Amino acid sequence: MLRTKFLRIVFSLLCCSAALGQQNKPNFIVIMADDLGIGDLGIYGSSLINTPNLDRMAAEGIYFESFYASANVCTASRGGLLTGRYPVRLNLVSDVARPTNDIHLAESEITIAEALQEGGYATAIFGKWHLGSRIDWYPLRHGFDEFFGALHSNDMPEFRLYRDDAVIEDPVDQTTLTERYTAESLRFIEENQDSPFFLYIPHSFPHVPLFVSNEFEGKSQAGLYGDVVETIDWSVGVIIEKLKELELDDNTLVVFTSDNGPWFEGSSGQYRDRKGSSWDGGLRVPFIARWPSVIPAGSHSTEPAMNIDLLPTILDFADITPPDDRTIDGRSISGMLTAQQSSPHEFLYLFNRDRIAGVRMGQWKLVVESFYRGAVLVSFDNPDSYYAPNGLLFDLEKDPSETYSYTREYPDIAEKLRTHLIKGQQELNSTVLPNMWNR
Repeated sequence: MLRTKFLRIVFSLLCCSAALGQQNKPNFIVIMADDLGIGDLGIYGSSLINTPNLDRMAAEGIYFESFYASANVCTASRGGLLTGRYPVRLNLVSDVARPTNDIHLAESEITIAEALQEGGYATAIFGKWHLGSRIDWYPLRHGFDEFFGALHSNDMPEFRLYRDDAVIEDPVDQTTLTERYTAESLRFIEENQDSPFFLYIPHSFPHVPLFVSNEFEGKSQAGLYGDVVETIDWSVGVIIEKLKELELDDNTLVVFTSDNGPWFEGSSGQYRDRKGSSWDGGLRVPFIARWPSVIPAGSHSTEPAMNIDLLPTILDFADITPPDDRTIDGRSISGMLTAQQSSPHEFLYLFNRDRIAGVRMGQWKLVVESFYRGAVLVSFDNPDSYYAPNGLLFDLEKDPSETYSYTREYPDIAEKLRTHLIKGQQELNSTVLPNMWNR
């Protein structure tokens, strides 16, 4: 009898310990805007769009000035973020996912959601998936317990609203999409306040066409685009307030970013060009992270990082080992977030589709090709080219707008970046095309 009672007490203590361990695991919220420019937020210099909640989030945490999307268009960038792998490894680079093509995230890929789900996390996605436009490829097959949102961009046909695998609205009232994604997020947080969770909120906006509810219409000084961004800023604010209300604030990492640079509207700030290009305006995006008990308030970093770093970083904080049966290109940036450490990357590849268009290393960036939406406009890596046969080397500390090349002045640095470029071309089967403008 005493032995049985003792065993029951031990079992009870073990169960309580396990439950406490589950409760102590950190929560993760990743919020991603669609086609939002780095210059559209107050913290990055916007004067026409009011973003008090995102600005406060940066003041209470950290913001990065050299954070890159892993691609200059939607699908590939989202794949890179969720898997920690350069999108060229995922076969997501020939086009974006559409209802008319077969592009999708392979079921064999492991996402942040899948890794955390295996670790006991509740997982949800509320927003735009854009990693496969058929129900066979939808989020619940990639580690998400819940899905509320759309399978692709709002300018494509068959734009429908789903809850899990069921269509619940067709046509979609897009004027309230941001508010509805937010309402689902608040519900999910409340329902999972006693267990660890991962919440992914990839907004449908400010991708065109733009829509906004009556509550936010005409509020900004930047037209309809600005109204849409201010709605997203409101959403971030109410989500953080919910975390505070439920006393989850100190145990939750919240990240905000964008999938690529701005398209027809929006600001890429001081950076060159826009979405679809290989210049920084197409690839450099906002990145803000907040975790009051872990990230020192008022921090910022100029060190380069990329959205492929989110998977290893989140798994690092969750004490979960990343998959070791595949190449993970991202690195944990936990030290950058918590202790102002330098980037864990010696260099980063910057892509246009399957092609390495540039290499970033510290303050330096070597550009070898210029693109727009996949078309090679000019190659800077052709010995017969009269443009820049050895590539264009930019010092992004002196010249963040990529205006003047220093290839001639710093040939050793240019050659070092070219060595990385050649290695990447060989490993990733990515070559440079001849200059289409050669005469």
